[in-house]
Amino acid sequence: MALTLTVADEVTALAPGFTHLAIEAHGLVNGPSDDHSSALLDDAARRLADRLGGRAPHEDPHMAAWREVYTAFGAKPSRTRNSAEALAKRALADGGLPRINLLVDVYNAISVAHLIPVGGEDLDRVSGGMRLVRATGDEPFTTVAAGAETVEHPEPGEIVWCDGEGVTCRRWNWRQGPRTRLTEESVNAIFLLESLAPMTDGELRAAGAELAESLEKVSPGARITVREPGR
Repeated sequence: MALTLTVADEVTALAPGFTHLAIEAHGLVNGPSDDHSSALLDDAARRLADRLGGRAPHEDPHMAAWREVYTAFGAKPSRTRNSAEALAKRALADGGLPRINLLVDVYNAISVAHLIPVGGEDLDRVSGGMRLVRATGDEPFTTVAAGAETVEHPEPGEIVWCDGEGVTCRRWNWRQGPRTRLTEESVNAIFLLESLAPMTDGELRAAGAELAESLEKVSPGARITVREPGR
């Protein structure tokens, strides 16, 4: 059964231009970053630089839209950037993009090349369906601070992804929790691409198709399903 993804009406009201596309994959093979995944990241950084043409990432219209939405739910977008803008800044810096593992490298490359937030969750660690909601402030978010596991709580009104056990990602797509992140042992995953106007459904589908193709190359034989954009 496909993972259920639900967007609360209060989120849609705040960001009526929000759209997401999900890719569900089973039978993946993950592992350490390699030459192939490193090349994908380097190519994504080059594509990003061409796309921006000397502008800063936050000056891109799609990133500007995300900044407006972050401000609308009380976040400070210059301090807590959406995941795509944060990766883009790293891609353009001297140190370049981090190498994490094959699957994370693949979806990070798509995020940077298309300037779109992309996340990946281990399906075997997700409890029930996933919901995008405005937090009450009571939801638990398990993370790691100073090397030790700790539980935080989102701010009331903050937009979060959560499942049956608590928050999986804070401030929409700013910080993923370690509980559901993709590790080298992950074999089943859900990848989520998130867009706002002015990004079109066609541009969203193109990013999703490229991600599906890249997943097939690093995990031949994996069962990959691309869902239609949803709101």
